[in-house]
Amino acid sequence: MSFEVECAARGADLLGECPLWDGRELWWIDILGPALKRLDPSSGTVRALALPEAIGSFALRHAGGILAAMKSGLYFLNPDDGTLECVAQPEHGLPQNRFNDGRCDRDGRFWAGTMKDEGKREPVGSLYRLDPDRRCTRQREALYVPNNLCWSPDGATMHLSDTHRHVIWAFDYERGTGAISRERVFAESADLHPDGACVDAEGGMWSCQYGGWRIVRYTPTGKVDRVLELPVANPTCCCFGGAALDTLYVTTATQKLAPGELARQPLAGSVLALRPGVKGLPESRFAG
Repeated sequence: MSFEVECAARGADLLGECPLWDGRELWWIDILGPALKRLDPSSGTVRALALPEAIGSFALRHAGGILAAMKSGLYFLNPDDGTLECVAQPEHGLPQNRFNDGRCDRDGRFWAGTMKDEGKREPVGSLYRLDPDRRCTRQREALYVPNNLCWSPDGATMHLSDTHRHVIWAFDYERGTGAISRERVFAESADLHPDGACVDAEGGMWSCQYGGWRIVRYTPTGKVDRVLELPVANPTCCCFGGAALDTLYVTTATQKLAPGELARQPLAGSVLALRPGVKGLPESRFAG
């Protein structure tokens, strides 16, 4: 199925990621910029805040401001002046690691995974849960590149991928405690490179396929439902936004693309937008 793909914000992000809609503006990051960015769709204005180290993901807070998962730990970030307050450093003794994909569950807990920052991939990453009271606990180990964190509309199923392993898992999720159980394979294939994802109001998962020039929509049972071909090789993450939550925003990357590849992909590093015919859900905010 084909859709008209628009350019919401032209740019050259090395590793654009983690788009979030706050009800009025679109926020996202360039992990390697490193920078936090936001777009006012009504004017097309983009504002960028340079950051002191790599940022893998973030969440908006009920209390205002940002919860940022950065290279060295989790921080409260003031998006106006860039000031940081350390919340947790669960991998203080692992300087080779950084935080990667992260998202809030339906009840305001923040989940984020870590990975080796550079060099050969190794299963040295972990998955953490940050509760609103600031307790940070490791939930899973032995990850290469954690991605695809998202929840079903009722919050009872959590998804996680390891891009390097070409697999997306599903877990039963206990909303009262944030406990995960019954890990199982949701989707798996040698040509599957699942990056960031989001879930629509019907329960469909929209999974960006890094290096695949596409986004795949899965049904709640893991069946491929739609494939959206894109004009860029490396879509990284997506979210629903706009006044009616019917616009799918997609971040993209330029890292490791040779000049010839960049010439074939003039929208690489930009934020794309399309309307797939379904609506999303309001983004959860960190409750702490």
